[in-house]
Amino acid sequence: MNTSSGVRIVDSADVADDARIGEGSSIWHLAQVREGAVLGSNCVIGRGAYIGTGVTLGDNCKVQNYALVYEPATLADGVFVGPGVVLTNDTYPRAVNPDGTIKSAHDWEAVGVDIAVGASIGARAVCVAPVRIGAWSTIAAGSVVTRDVPDFALVAGVPARRIGWVGRSGRRLVEADGIWTCPDTHARYVEREGTLMELNDDE
Repeated sequence: MNTSSGVRIVDSADVADDARIGEGSSIWHLAQVREGAVLGSNCVIGRGAYIGTGVTLGDNCKVQNYALVYEPATLADGVFVGPGVVLTNDTYPRAVNPDGTIKSAHDWEAVGVDIAVGASIGARAVCVAPVRIGAWSTIAAGSVVTRDVPDFALVAGVPARRIGWVGRSGRRLVEADGIWTCPDTHARYVEREGTLMELNDDE
C-alpha cells in the first residue's frame, strides 16, 4: 500500500500518474482513477469503483464499492455515492454511427452529472446525464434520476419523483403549520414554489 503524503492507495488500485489525490484520501482494491481526475482531501474510493477522466470530487466524498462515476461528473464537498451507483455521460448511447461504423470519441459529446454539497445517492441508483442533484438531497436506492433534483429533496422511483424533504442529517423532515422541521437537528425550513428554504434562528 502506498501511504505517501497521507494518501492510502492499495497495490491493486489503478491510479493515473497525473490524477490529483488530496491528503488523507483512500483508494481501495481494484478501484480505477483515470487521467486528470481530481480528488479532494479525505475522500474514500471503494473497491472496484471507477472515477473517469477529469472527474472532480470535493473534500470528504465517499464513492462506495463498484460505483461508476463517468466524466465529466462533478461532486462537491461531502457527497456520498452508494454501492453500484452509475453516473452516466451519454444522452444518446450507441456503439455505432448511423452508417454502421464504430463510434469514436469524436462522434459524441460527453455530458455530466453535477452533485451539490452534502447530497447522497443510494445504492444501485442511476443518474442519467445531464442532471443536477441538489445540495443535501437524497436519492433513494434503485432510483433512476432523469431530471434535476432540488436542494433537500427526497426522491425515489423509476423515474425518480420527489416524495418528501430531508435535512442536512439525512432524516426526513416533518411538516406542521407550514414549517418543515428536522427531527434530528431541529433545523426549520419553509417550502416556497417547490423550493425548500432553510430558516434562520430569528425567523
